[in-house]
Amino acid sequence: MTGLIFDCDGVLADTERHGHLPAFNETFEHFGLPVRWSEDDYAEKLRIGGGKERMASLFADPEFVRAAGIPEDEAARKDLLAQWHRTKTAAFKRLVSEGRIPPRPGISRIVLAALGEGWTVAVASTSAEESVRAVLENAVGKEVADRIPRFAGDVVPAKKPDPAIYRLTVSQLSLDPAETLVVEDSRNGLLAATAAGLPCLVTVNGYTRDEDFTEAVLVVSELGDPGRRPVEVLANRSKATPGDYITLEDLRSCLQAQPVPDEGGNT
Repeated sequence: MTGLIFDCDGVLADTERHGHLPAFNETFEHFGLPVRWSEDDYAEKLRIGGGKERMASLFADPEFVRAAGIPEDEAARKDLLAQWHRTKTAAFKRLVSEGRIPPRPGISRIVLAALGEGWTVAVASTSAEESVRAVLENAVGKEVADRIPRFAGDVVPAKKPDPAIYRLTVSQLSLDPAETLVVEDSRNGLLAATAAGLPCLVTVNGYTRDEDFTEAVLVVSELGDPGRRPVEVLANRSKATPGDYITLEDLRSCLQAQPVPDEGGNT
């Protein structure tokens, strides 16, 4: 059976810029923490997989620890981090419910087409499960979202680029890696997918466009939709021949065993 696994943040919606970043900053303000992340700051934090892990990186700054009155006890820090993360997740879900984070083009179209063809569609993310469900329901509707299994948050001990989340998804759904395509948006996600033995299509966003996607079978600006401007193909190492938007046939072609050279002669 053919499998299609989506990452959440940056893939289902442009959640990082319009959702997670403002939710983090709202949380910092709520707790009176002496920190606000700019877009440039957050671009650096995105190199760290997982929201709790990004906030935990603040503990590495002695000045922040002193100014915020962070306890030295590790158990107390863990409890504090859990409070912050619950508040941040609630803020993020509110932004989704307010329509502040629209789905990326092509998501609903491709998901419905894949389900219609009998593909197994899933979401694998290092974000909190509540956040992932909110984004998925906003992208495809609750009825369709209920048909899509989600693997998210702390279901694995290590976050991307570790391949654990993808290995778990493949195992739990009894998928054949050779017949399963991952859609990612970042190098960390790409490395997680390929380390799990899965071919990966990348849809870039503003934070990730300049990252190295050498291992991806296809790199595009978005999945696209009829009536929108044509998608930009940034690299193609598959047998796919994309038109104005990515189709299910393009995704099938990404599963071909032998990639073909892109325009630059790379394979």
